Amino acid sequence: MSTAYTDPILDWYGANARDLPWRAPDATPWGVLVSEFMLQQTPVARVLPVWHRWMERWPTPASLAAEPSGEAVRAWGRLGYPRRALRLHGSAAAIVERHGGRVPSSHEDLLALPGIGAYTAAAVASFAFRRRHAVLDTNVRRVLARLCSGVEYPPKSQTRAEVRLAESLLPLDPPTAARWSVAVMELGALVCTARTPRCVDCPVIGQCAWQRAGRPAYDGPPRRGQTYAGTDRQCRGRLLAVLRDAEDPVDKGALDVAWPDAVQRERALDALIADGLVDPLDDGRYALPA
Repeated sequence: MSTAYTDPILDWYGANARDLPWRAPDATPWGVLVSEFMLQQTPVARVLPVWHRWMERWPTPASLAAEPSGEAVRAWGRLGYPRRALRLHGSAAAIVERHGGRVPSSHEDLLALPGIGAYTAAAVASFAFRRRHAVLDTNVRRVLARLCSGVEYPPKSQTRAEVRLAESLLPLDPPTAARWSVAVMELGALVCTARTPRCVDCPVIGQCAWQRAGRPAYDGPPRRGQTYAGTDRQCRGRLLAVLRDAEDPVDKGALDVAWPDAVQRERALDALIADGLVDPLDDGRYALPA
């Protein structure tokens, strides 16, 4: 690939990358895997304290797999989307069972773990093992849409054309490709942001197709931001918070006072039970999964 993109972005990353623990030279593959689970749809600032506590308590997959899945949900705290905690626990158990407690290095083995999709498998293979894979998160997709396609935002759903483009831009040397992937991701997080891009600070502003076209406004389907207040998701979070804060199983009344709308509360509780995040006990009480 042309160095017109790679060299400036890699140089920028070397001077501007955030000092994050899962990027440290001594970061373990398990630490990288945990970070990728936590960072899905969650800002770095919220992830950092939880990641540190998690790694202190469970520094290896085996240490997490040895505890009930409910403890993973409890430790997940308020990161949101708590099913990620169950999936991470399931991945830890599979790593112990299938790989002797060591995070596998191959994309195929990572993809076969429960709870791991194409993005996470590529990210862990790249960032933990310096393999050559296209890593396409929201930030990367946005950078490539502007830089190469001249549009403000990528399509709502990832396309094959985006994957082909990302693969065509990968440096041939695997460690350099891995560094390129995280560099583009960081550029999207810090400079080429969704709402107020800092184009003046971009190391490839001169090569940016969107910039050369005059930064045309997005003209695709409406982009709606996610709401939270009053949603079933917020209700689920309130119910889980009661269980996380309790040392023992709780009576139904303790859950009833957590959310005023009875119909929504029961719907949310049923969904939590169906997702395996709450165990209804035989005595009528509720607990995190055992």
